[in-house]
Amino acid sequence: MQIEVLLPLIAYLLLVFGLSVYAYTRRQQGNFLTEYFLGNRSMGGFVLAMTLTATYISASSFIGGPGAAYKFGLGWVLLAMIQLPAVWLSLGVLGKKFAILARRYNAVTLNDMLFARYQSRLLVWLASLSLLVAFLGAMTVQFIGGARLLETAAGIPYDTGLLIFGISIALYTAFGGFRASVLNDAMQGLVMLLGTILLLFAVIHAAGGLHTAIDKLQQIDPKLVSVHGGDDVLSLPFMASFWILVCFGVIGLPHTAVRCISYKDSKAVHRGIVLGTIVVAVLMLGMHLAGALGRAVLPDLKIPDQVIPTLMITVLPPYAAGIFLAAPMAAIMSTINAQLLQSSATIVKDLYLGIKPDQLANERKLKRFSSWATFVLGLLVLLAAWRPPEMIIWLNLLAFGGLEAVFLWPLVLGLYWERANATGALSSMIVGAVCYTLLASIDLHIAGLHPIVPSLSLSLLAFYIGNKFGSPARETALKPS
Repeated sequence: MQIEVLLPLIAYLLLVFGLSVYAYTRRQQGNFLTEYFLGNRSMGGFVLAMTLTATYISASSFIGGPGAAYKFGLGWVLLAMIQLPAVWLSLGVLGKKFAILARRYNAVTLNDMLFARYQSRLLVWLASLSLLVAFLGAMTVQFIGGARLLETAAGIPYDTGLLIFGISIALYTAFGGFRASVLNDAMQGLVMLLGTILLLFAVIHAAGGLHTAIDKLQQIDPKLVSVHGGDDVLSLPFMASFWILVCFGVIGLPHTAVRCISYKDSKAVHRGIVLGTIVVAVLMLGMHLAGALGRAVLPDLKIPDQVIPTLMITVLPPYAAGIFLAAPMAAIMSTINAQLLQSSATIVKDLYLGIKPDQLANERKLKRFSSWATFVLGLLVLLAAWRPPEMIIWLNLLAFGGLEAVFLWPLVLGLYWERANATGALSSMIVGAVCYTLLASIDLHIAGLHPIVPSLSLSLLAFYIGNKFGSPARETALKPS
């Protein structure tokens, strides 16, 4: 166990808990659910940018993505940069209209918005179950990433690291709620930026300079410096479908969408778009380039996902490695607390209060139930992460795709198409979920495309056909009050 690496990380975790305590003391009076799950819709532009970025940048971006860049080369770095417009698309498409309607409906969750728009309790139940299943997979990826970081960089056994990481996350999210989540996201976003820049420069220096590093990659395998990547994995259909999966489709991710109903005003949105896009650009380029060039420093890694933590302890002094270990840890923690809170909100608001609406006035019971739901979910995910796969990026993309196949069209068309109705939305959700599950299960890539492309295409068609047979939507649903 490397104490010099571990001490700065412990200090960082204590700071995270300190911010959670601060957030708890800053809770505002009023509706508990709006405060616990949305922070009373009080985010400014900087915090909005950082929380969206930190939520989007996950273990896949700091562990899985650089691991893929290590394996496939500079072509994967180019591929990663197609995620650049993700924040701009999320806030641009959802942004103001989503927030205005959320305030009108007093929506706390994405499913609140879907129910207010479509007036279908069946749709809410289907959406809730889909969200919980997909989030269990997505959060499992984050727990695996955190435990692997501690295992590789600090010398802590995987199982012990998983326990430390999982219990820490579950406790601070359950205790502090949304306000603690976004305050930590703001701090974690800054840590990620600083850690990414310094690690990239350290990797380039250790490789003998950028030119030397690329020469070494070419000597290992000329395909590592090709746009098609090692094993020629980066075909045009793959890249096109990857863009849909990790950029355009992000609009339909529930934990991203809920950030778009919790900001303060339109000024915050504009500032969030600019800052968020810049931060995503720096993090994506820096981490994936570090992963690709890391092969020139560490050519013989057996598990690609270990490239970033191994580079940290190889190219940085121990205390510096401990400090910058907090960068990928920050990315993972930010994504988990967003998904954990959204899952908890789904259980409490969409399922529990859907069955027992009379409990809405019992604030004390809701507080206790919300905190316990968050904590227990965290422990369940911890158990699911006990036996990890070799490369977590594929598991993460599988969960992402499932959420997008279910939520994208009901969310976007519900906002912008007045005639959209519940039958169309339900048809889209069912077809999207079934199609994506079948194609992903048998690993079928039609014309070289990722399963998300045919799934979204068919779910859009199903929405249109179902809409023809359903009852007309309420005329006032999208009109200003």
